[in-house]
Amino acid sequence: MSEEHGIRGGLTNYGDKDFAEYLRSSFARSMGLSKDMLRKPIVGIAETGSGFNNCHRTMPELVEAVSRGVLAAGALPRPFPTTSLGEVFLNPTSMVYRNLMSMDTEEMVRAQPMDAVVLIGGCDKTVPAQLMGAASANIPAVQLVTGPMMTGRHMGERLGACTDCRRFWGKYRAGEVEREEIDLVEGRLATTAGTCAVMGTASTMACIAETLGMSLPGSAAIPAVHSDRLVAAEFSGKTAVDLIANPRLPSEIITVHSVENAFRVLMAVSGSTNAIVHLTAVAGRLGIRIPNARLNQISDETPVLVDLKPVGDGYMEDFFAAGGVGAILREIRHLLHLDTVDVTGQVLGDRLEPEMEWVDRRVIREFDKPVSDQGGLIALKGNIAPDGAIFKRAAATPALFETEGRAIVFDGLADLAKRVDDPDLDIEAGDIMVLKGAGPIAAGMPEAGYLPIPKKLARAGVKDMVRISDARMSGTAFGTIVLHISPEAGAGGPLAAVRNGDRIRLSVKDKSIDLLVSDQEIAKRLCDFAPAEGHKRGYRALYERTVLQAPDGCDFDFLTQSGKSDK
Repeated sequence: MSEEHGIRGGLTNYGDKDFAEYLRSSFARSMGLSKDMLRKPIVGIAETGSGFNNCHRTMPELVEAVSRGVLAAGALPRPFPTTSLGEVFLNPTSMVYRNLMSMDTEEMVRAQPMDAVVLIGGCDKTVPAQLMGAASANIPAVQLVTGPMMTGRHMGERLGACTDCRRFWGKYRAGEVEREEIDLVEGRLATTAGTCAVMGTASTMACIAETLGMSLPGSAAIPAVHSDRLVAAEFSGKTAVDLIANPRLPSEIITVHSVENAFRVLMAVSGSTNAIVHLTAVAGRLGIRIPNARLNQISDETPVLVDLKPVGDGYMEDFFAAGGVGAILREIRHLLHLDTVDVTGQVLGDRLEPEMEWVDRRVIREFDKPVSDQGGLIALKGNIAPDGAIFKRAAATPALFETEGRAIVFDGLADLAKRVDDPDLDIEAGDIMVLKGAGPIAAGMPEAGYLPIPKKLARAGVKDMVRISDARMSGTAFGTIVLHISPEAGAGGPLAAVRNGDRIRLSVKDKSIDLLVSDQEIAKRLCDFAPAEGHKRGYRALYERTVLQAPDGCDFDFLTQSGKSDK
């Protein structure tokens, strides 16, 4: 290896280069590595196992399989730990720590002597964080996902986290399921290692990583406990070694064309609303921006082709068996940019040239026989969301697409928790629930946009209502829900001006969300706005000072390609 690569790459600064190399070699040999091994190129393996991350329970065997592939291809594998984000084990929300993990990934990849890296992630924020870090570090990188769970069983019914979690909890709140059964279901929802079993955020991001070209073709949907997942890990290691001899940098793989392709696939699989924020952040690390108008054009042109929960009936294990991302790409190939390249060096057009032997059309529909004629997600705009909002029309109730209703306002998460089930709450089925103060600055943008139907309405048979907020919602959730309203209320956006009893109009046809109050009245109300006092120290203070709004991917201003503006 040359002086710039392998164990000699990025030497520690002591003011004496030869001494730095000598000292590093000495310490490396203390790990039981021979001089022959230390002459080889190095592939780093970013491992994200944690006792607080059930989705990554298979991390040790994935690291072992990647290492096997690296060794077989003639390089030295070097696993190293980074931040791990287990979605349900983090307070206030894992979204607060996505950027921290991306920084950890970028800096450890950049600082340590590796010629390429395999990034192993899975749970919702881990894959976007790793892709963001890889894009900024810009050394050869391969993304490997842990893979989705297999389903469980309950009284003859298949169950999968976490759409079925929400479905059963909704039944419990409505009094349709007793405590004994909900406790039984709790142990049957998530029964294997892996990420959620439906097309939630984790699986959506896995599909996006494959479409971008950052992970191996055909690897996105392999279940976590399937033997092919270990085979994919081994080949990821081999691919990383090939990238050292034949460099293809993330900046050459993640392009405007591959990002647009990823948005197409997002629409075709009716993936998570969170993926819009995450993909925007990944693209932003390389100076790529897809405007909301273009997002809507892509959505209107791209039908939903996948019949999976939370939109349909199937699970990720069905998607894998049906043909996976490769089958989707072939159905929409006439809409794709076929000149993109993946980590293997293969051009997308060449990958899609051979037809698949078989596709299960119960799960992956033909282009002219879609689940829905239009893509699953759209951007809305209006006086309440001048910079945009996101709406998952594929998971919403069509009868509520054109709605005008009375605003029932909750001023933050504590207020929501306190009053939503109050029997005296003045609310009716035709009202519009509004949650303020749940955006990036105010609350870290938790998955609180899936506001619970008040118990008194749920027990009266109400299954859905229009709900709007500056929060996010889980990719496994469903309902007529407007999310990511920007600017957020906590930044003084018009959402802060909404008052109880105001009228709000949602129009999916016009892609609009409006507060039926004059601009003058909104401006007058906002004159009284005062931001809440934030954190004074530590990471949370840094987060609140530098986090961008949803249309910029909620990245930190100093982490984007251009860095923080002096303006």
